[in-house]
Amino acid sequence: MYRIDFIGRARLWMSISLALVVVGIASMVVGMATGRGALNFGIDFTGGTILDLKFEQPVDLGRVRNVVLGQGLGEAVIQQDQTDPRVVLIRTRSLTPEARDALLGALEKDLGRHTVLRVEDVHGVIARNLIMQAVLAVLIALVGILIYLAFRFEHRFGVAAVLALFHDAIIVLGAFALFRVEVGAPFVAAVLTIVGYSVMDTVVVFDRIRENLKLKQRGQSFADVANLSINQVVGRSIKTSLTVFFAVMAVLLFGGKTTRDFALALAIGVISGTYSSIFIASPIWVWWREREERARRRAAEPTRLRPAEGGRLRPAPATRPASAGGWPAEGTRQAVAGGRPAAGKKRGGKRKRKKR
Repeated sequence: MYRIDFIGRARLWMSISLALVVVGIASMVVGMATGRGALNFGIDFTGGTILDLKFEQPVDLGRVRNVVLGQGLGEAVIQQDQTDPRVVLIRTRSLTPEARDALLGALEKDLGRHTVLRVEDVHGVIARNLIMQAVLAVLIALVGILIYLAFRFEHRFGVAAVLALFHDAIIVLGAFALFRVEVGAPFVAAVLTIVGYSVMDTVVVFDRIRENLKLKQRGQSFADVANLSINQVVGRSIKTSLTVFFAVMAVLLFGGKTTRDFALALAIGVISGTYSSIFIASPIWVWWREREERARRRAAEPTRLRPAEGGRLRPAPATRPASAGGWPAEGTRQAVAGGRPAAGKKRGGKRKRKKR
């Protein structure tokens, strides 16, 4: 078993995550400020027409752009397949059938014969509805996970797991914003897959923490329990994640263009999910439990100082055992006469010594 102090270095892990989150959010803000948008939304979210063409011979991207500009489509986004220079993807505003035929005819006339691999038309209303449905699907998934973990474990585990999932989603969004990778409908499926995978890994860690809490010994802190639990399962988590990561990388490298963005989101999410389940979720839970424990101890301690007049603090009188009615309890050497305290112990002791 490993003996790594994960919780003791929580500030380091949190700093790394915070830096990545800040970079991702900054990328989105810069995209919005420059007019490109926070994310490079695909046609599924923006609406428009997408043409996927394959020419008989490799084509020059500049010539394709000139033809598209000649049709009055200056805002069109044109991409060439890096592995096959004959394949060109043109994404533009919604085109009527006549405008689309005119564009295809101009491309054939200037660049030669081609085959239309794919034509998609998405209207703006459908795109907006798709965005709302995507956000709603992710929120429902997070709320469902929170309720399940709160019921199955405890609410602290649920909140910590959901915060870790937010961390994973922001990391993936930030990476796509930074590298301007197209965000389409498969991206939503990838995010939901990441949420499910990450919470599964987090549940493994939390389940071990819960088991070790039952065996918690006197003097053992919550950080000790969490460290012990993470060290017991970290090897299993990393091995499981590596098997998934290698499978996703195979899809990313050899799966073709249609599944490339989906696999890229999954690859980033697998790494982020494994990281957050070990380095983010458990420290949040430890911090929460220790904070509650400190508050409970402070409430249980007797009040030694109490506020006096003028806002200054003065020591509170020590509590004395007393019998019913305010009289000293039996066994105490202090006497009360006529409602006034008798002489102190020292004076009484001196009188006794004089009598002798």
